[in-house]
Amino acid sequence: MTLDLVPLWAFILSLAVLMYVLLDGFDLGVGILFFFRRHDKDRDVMVASVAPIWDFNETWLILGGGGLLAMFPLAFAVIVPAVYFPILLMLLGLLFRGVAFEFRDAPEARKHWWNAAFAYGSLIATFAQGVVLGNFIRGFPVEGRSFSGTSWDWIAPFQLLTGLGLLVGYSLLGATWLYMKTEGELQAWARRMSRWFLLGLLAFIVMVSVWTPLEEPRIAERWFSFPNLLYFSPVPILTVVLAWLLLWALNKGRDVLPFLCAMGLFFLSYTGLIISIWPYVAPPSITLWDAAAPPMAQQFLMVGTMFLLPVILLYVFWSYWVFRGKVRAGMSYH
Repeated sequence: MTLDLVPLWAFILSLAVLMYVLLDGFDLGVGILFFFRRHDKDRDVMVASVAPIWDFNETWLILGGGGLLAMFPLAFAVIVPAVYFPILLMLLGLLFRGVAFEFRDAPEARKHWWNAAFAYGSLIATFAQGVVLGNFIRGFPVEGRSFSGTSWDWIAPFQLLTGLGLLVGYSLLGATWLYMKTEGELQAWARRMSRWFLLGLLAFIVMVSVWTPLEEPRIAERWFSFPNLLYFSPVPILTVVLAWLLLWALNKGRDVLPFLCAMGLFFLSYTGLIISIWPYVAPPSITLWDAAAPPMAQQFLMVGTMFLLPVILLYVFWSYWVFRGKVRAGMSYH
């Protein structure tokens, strides 16, 4: 009897995507906040707060994308043509912001150009990720075993809405990160921005939560059928509690709690998405088992993953521990 590793692989890839959203989300948010904070010294502190850790945050993106190709090749073949251009824009945005990290402080560098590359790269990469998210919620038209839509289907109101929503969400993560990592006037500014972005994120959560069941009957049936309704009912309550706790922590001057609450809001939204589309990896027609690689391939790659995944997790926790504490003007990771 062959051991079914599909649920375990689904968990690993879901974990990789969640870790990427939480960890790379806040440093993309810091880049977006460049549009709202134009003082060069403050921008230097903002970059210094994420410079030691931004690159390995994207390790999770590689694990998620590579794992999808290796373990669920049919889903990869369906999803990529549907979101080819958003993924291309995302990669270009990540490329520009990655180069900007290194070159904005180079001797005789035109700093304003690299600041623009950092800000616009973060903006474009985030918006593209939100569009991909919207595509997952709406689903992918399939005929036989092939994607039957076009590479321009992502230009639609719902996908553009989720793109804007993720911009606001990552900005909240970035603002609460800066509130945790900075001091003085920059920290006070980050507190104010956190309040505004929290209100914006809650508004987008409400809009997406109302729009999704109206547009997608399959998701409406899952949400509102009994006993699923009982299982989902704590989610909006927990969302309100976390939002209130975030505001309370900001008002009380708690440095770390607002950032944790912002991550909690993303965790709730992400788990709600997973529950809504399970067991489909390319909804609404291709399940995890339909798209899975042969069992021998799953077992072979699982051996390496069981060694690699703990190393990545330990490295992440160790790195954040090493670079803990406040960031001040003049600090640099070089």
